[in-house]
Amino acid sequence: MNYSSPFTLKLARVGIAGTLALILATSPLANVGVVAAEAVPPVSTNIPNTQKDSLKQSPIQYQIQARLNEKDMTIQGSEKVTYRNTSKDTLQQLVLHTYADANLSKSTQASMFQQNNEQISEDHPEKTAEDFLGGIDIQAVTADRQSLDFHKENQALTVQLKKSVQPGESITLQLEFHLNIPYGSQRISYYKDIINGAHWFPVMSVYDEVKQQWNKAPYSRTFESDYYTSSDFEVQFNVPEEYQVAMPGMISTQNSTEHGRKIVSAVAENTREFVFFASPNLQVERATRNGLTVEYYYFNDDPSKKEIVDRYINQAFKVIDFYSEKYGKYPYPEFRIVETYVQGVAVEYARLIQMGQIQTGKVPEEDTTFVHEIAHQWFHALIGNNSETESFLDEGFADFSMVYFAEKQGDKLNGFRSIQFDTAPVDMAIASTNDEAGELAGLVYYQKGRQAIYQLYRSVGEEKFDELMRIYFQRYVYQNATIEGLLQNIEDVLGKEVRAEMQTALYQPDFVLKPEYQLSKEETAAYVHDILQTQYQAVMGMIPHLPYEVMNRLMDKVLQGEELTIVLSDQVSKLAAKQQEDIVHQLTGFLDMSGIRYDVVRDRKELKQKMKKAIGNSNLIVIGNAKSNGLVQALKFNIIDRTKQTGFPWKNTMNQPLAAGAYVIQHPYNQNRLMLHYFWNEDHLSNAVFEAFKLKMQESIGFSNDFYQFYVLNNQGKEQSDKKVANPLSSLFAEE
Repeated sequence: MNYSSPFTLKLARVGIAGTLALILATSPLANVGVVAAEAVPPVSTNIPNTQKDSLKQSPIQYQIQARLNEKDMTIQGSEKVTYRNTSKDTLQQLVLHTYADANLSKSTQASMFQQNNEQISEDHPEKTAEDFLGGIDIQAVTADRQSLDFHKENQALTVQLKKSVQPGESITLQLEFHLNIPYGSQRISYYKDIINGAHWFPVMSVYDEVKQQWNKAPYSRTFESDYYTSSDFEVQFNVPEEYQVAMPGMISTQNSTEHGRKIVSAVAENTREFVFFASPNLQVERATRNGLTVEYYYFNDDPSKKEIVDRYINQAFKVIDFYSEKYGKYPYPEFRIVETYVQGVAVEYARLIQMGQIQTGKVPEEDTTFVHEIAHQWFHALIGNNSETESFLDEGFADFSMVYFAEKQGDKLNGFRSIQFDTAPVDMAIASTNDEAGELAGLVYYQKGRQAIYQLYRSVGEEKFDELMRIYFQRYVYQNATIEGLLQNIEDVLGKEVRAEMQTALYQPDFVLKPEYQLSKEETAAYVHDILQTQYQAVMGMIPHLPYEVMNRLMDKVLQGEELTIVLSDQVSKLAAKQQEDIVHQLTGFLDMSGIRYDVVRDRKELKQKMKKAIGNSNLIVIGNAKSNGLVQALKFNIIDRTKQTGFPWKNTMNQPLAAGAYVIQHPYNQNRLMLHYFWNEDHLSNAVFEAFKLKMQESIGFSNDFYQFYVLNNQGKEQSDKKVANPLSSLFAEE
């Protein structure tokens, strides 16, 4: 899964400091008794064909017949599940998850979708609170045509058996169920013209042989709890004739005996989970290469989408080929992508991923979320794990794999430098559970998780790392891995010392990369420069008719390599001089960190020497009282003339007592450069206004704030007038 986490979306202000915070935040087992994770065998050059063996030994088979009642958004289902006892214990009961019951109340629904549901509720006042709830009703459970006692509580269905199941024996249950699909945005939900169908039927829990108990944990409210045994599925889904249905496996369609309906069937062997997406308005583009078919299901609301979809399909082949080479071959004949209405999140499932809406102008080759979700086919779908207690195993490896792919494509922004740039510790172990990580899941599993894997990669080299991952894949494909099993795999392949280092990295809090793997000061500046350069270009490119004279554009220009000169007022008091130097220190600290070259001019003698050539070819940031600044005085009439283009009342404003602020114009005698003047009309600023002034200065040049042409502050530091163009991204970073 990839999502915009709370620590990203709640950045208070994005100026000089905020931009750096944004970059930091965004720039996404030996056997412990779990039956599905067998004890790790010793290393052998003759590793068994796990895929072939698993196909013969799949311990669970599902046969499901279901009917979608689209008028009241319910599903009536009949499920036959055959379970083979692979443990050494005699089982008196079976347990199945009923995760759809997370929707019985708002308090148990996933919190990551809460904000979306609140917005949907505002947009659709006709929907009641009850419409956003749902759940699954188990109507009957039988075995050998005999009714069985069952109890459903807290998203777990416990079935008491009349005859115990011995080790190696199998039992077949028949379940009848009725599902109420909630409205809005949840894993199982309907909204507008699409149904998201995860967790729509009872699914077998995993039995813990050491604890001698079934996993009955409800679905995580804060993150994920996708912990399943790979199984075989045969599903027949009765839907309206006009519906397009995306599911894993080989799909076929036949007519129903009911008028206006059809039956969509799917057969999916060795599949971690079975989901569906259904809509009357989905269409499909597909391509087949080397025995693999990639399909993209997308809304038929815009013909221009096809070109973007085709590029996504091409990118999918490229990513799958990369991971197949590095880790192990993608074994299924198909891979599907579905466009939905999710916002701020993309979700992985076995053989299928759920993406948000396709945006006009989207560049698939730059969509790192897409690459992350495909990586989950290896680290979630093929190699499973308990994502309630060991989310690092899927999210950490998926995020590292995303960066690994970018690095090998020559992506200078999203490659390994994005991992090396992170030097801040987190007071929590990477191996934390979902409950322990809470809202820090993004930092712990993704950021720090991928960093620990990168350190392993660097310490042993690419060749040995790839060998390790191929053996890890061969051991655990279609199985459930654990962190302890990963560490044992590292020890077997790379030795005890490497294992010990990785174990410390995962289990001790405050992990940071070893200094030799971090970026140098110069490399950090170059990386920040590259990130900001890309961000400014992308954001400013979102507004086709953005005026030339906006403050943010000056930063964009100097990031592209244009010269920058900072000119201070020189005929000022000691207090004013101190305030100017404080402002310059704040500004140049950011410029230095961003790898931007600049020149600072502090007196008129130097100004005169540089006025014609150096300053004429340079963008300018002018600081201080207009009457005390040599450049403003020398070019006053040109400046006044330039301000007419933006409507800034220069004369009136400069004569306004206690006023302060900023304006940007074309360079007084070079139309290809900009001049940005941060001014105040008294000798110096009061302490209260000074702090507000510095904060506003930061905001005025940040890429995530509005695009100012000018603003004026009053004697309290409050904005009393301005002229600006709205930034479509600014709301994402506003303080809540």
